[in-house]
Amino acid sequence: MFRYSVLAGLALVAGFLALAIAVPVDQQSPTPLTVLFSPGLKLAQLFTPQTDKSMAWTFSWFLRIAITANAVFYFAIFSLLAYFLGRARNR
Repeated sequence: MFRYSVLAGLALVAGFLALAIAVPVDQQSPTPLTVLFSPGLKLAQLFTPQTDKSMAWTFSWFLRIAITANAVFYFAIFSLLAYFLGRARNR
């Protein structure tokens, strides 16, 4: 359980940092490159509710979607990396 907690914490930090780096360079970089490092950014742009709510409400949903998607993405990467490193160490 501790291993998954550490991986989840690292994934959350990595997802947040990836979003922080991807937002300013989104217009200059090609879309596939942005999706490769921060898939949550494009996912949030697709799913952020376009309603007549306030700017803060819309932005908070954008951040929730983007950070969660990035965290899940990096958790999967870190989990696979830990799995393969564990298998290599057991050999």
